[in-house]
Amino acid sequence: MGDPEKDLTPQPEATEPEAAASEAAPAEPVAEAATEPAVEAPVTEPLPETVVPADGGPFYGTGRRKTSIARVYLRPGSGELRVNGVPLDKFFTVPAWRKAAREPLLFLNVAGQYDAEISVRGGGPAGQAGAVRLGLSRALSKANPAIRPKLRQTGYLTRDPRMKERKKYGQKGARKRFQWTKR
Repeated sequence: MGDPEKDLTPQPEATEPEAAASEAAPAEPVAEAATEPAVEAPVTEPLPETVVPADGGPFYGTGRRKTSIARVYLRPGSGELRVNGVPLDKFFTVPAWRKAAREPLLFLNVAGQYDAEISVRGGGPAGQAGAVRLGLSRALSKANPAIRPKLRQTGYLTRDPRMKERKKYGQKGARKRFQWTKR
């Protein structure tokens, strides 16, 4: 039929009555639609190897968001995340904060491979969750430098610069003015 390397599908051997019938009468061309073509999966760029490094850490990362500062110590382990000595699920009570804090681990599919001891202070819980996210991303990029470009591309290594604007003198607040009447 062709090149044996290209045609790797097993061909059934014809029995004698079928072979004789096919030689005697001109048969219609057999459509090869009986076998469905394999559906090709969309080509996606694979993540770099997310193997836990041999040196074992700890890997350190600092994250800041608004007025919150998080210090993250990452070690290979079973996936236990402790924030100020409390499990992460109990520290962040709102599911959105929990998800935001865990995002880098879930994105890289290494949630069960690392233990993290996180110290966070200042600000409120939303800012603390953002600080933990940045700290975890930085620690993961130190643990495995091959994943740094992927974290950078998705924005996990970018610090959010938005802060509360300061109050100005001669005004009621950052932007609000005192009432002014012309007459």
